[in-house]
Amino acid sequence: MLSSDTCTASFKVAILRFPGTNCEMDTFEAVSRVSGLLPEIVGHMAQSLEPYDAVIVPGGFSYGDYLRTGAIAARTPVMKALRDFALGGGAVLGICNGFQILAEAGLLPGILLENSSRKFICADTPLIVEQTKTPFTSLFSPGSRLNLPIAHQEGRYYLNEKDLALLEENAQVVMRYQKNPNGALHDIAAISNLEGNILGMMPHPERRSSDETGSTEGLTIFTSLLSSLLKSSVPDGPIKLR
Repeated sequence: MLSSDTCTASFKVAILRFPGTNCEMDTFEAVSRVSGLLPEIVGHMAQSLEPYDAVIVPGGFSYGDYLRTGAIAARTPVMKALRDFALGGGAVLGICNGFQILAEAGLLPGILLENSSRKFICADTPLIVEQTKTPFTSLFSPGSRLNLPIAHQEGRYYLNEKDLALLEENAQVVMRYQKNPNGALHDIAAISNLEGNILGMMPHPERRSSDETGSTEGLTIFTSLLSSLLKSSVPDGPIKLR
């Protein structure tokens, strides 16, 4: 694993906040634990994300989950800036509601439907990391196993059969559940876009990022980001990872 204690570089990480977001400070603290990453909270009315090297869309209940989870947040001003940032190659992570927002915005394929149990699920969930060619999984080995909590009622990943086959063919499934908790197709817990710079995941890595939270398994998501930024840094503009 990358030793961030000796890192002298500094990369700014925007953590987006929408009305109803409730995981931004947990995410802020997790990112702060990686020396070299400098988190900042950025509001939903922001017009630009150019000063940042990476963006995280955290979990919560943006706009109270009205209409559909993530539907209103996906149409706020900051999302235009996020689209420009992502399409320019910037590293973007969506966690839980953040994943739902990225899907609603069309930055990731598929949708997140109500759990097959029709109940809110809050539980530790064993996972398998399949794809390590993303900025957030680069320090894992293929087949790595970890245990992260989920907390959602709409986490059942769905995509039509044709596009699901392409998703698999293009190795865009990044993590799978070992024991599917919500009925997600193909046990999908996390996916990336085709280019690999955008990752959406339903489990919460920020909730397992210190000894106080029970384990540090989730911290590797954020140390992987630092490692990727160090390898791909450029003088100006967002970090382009591909």
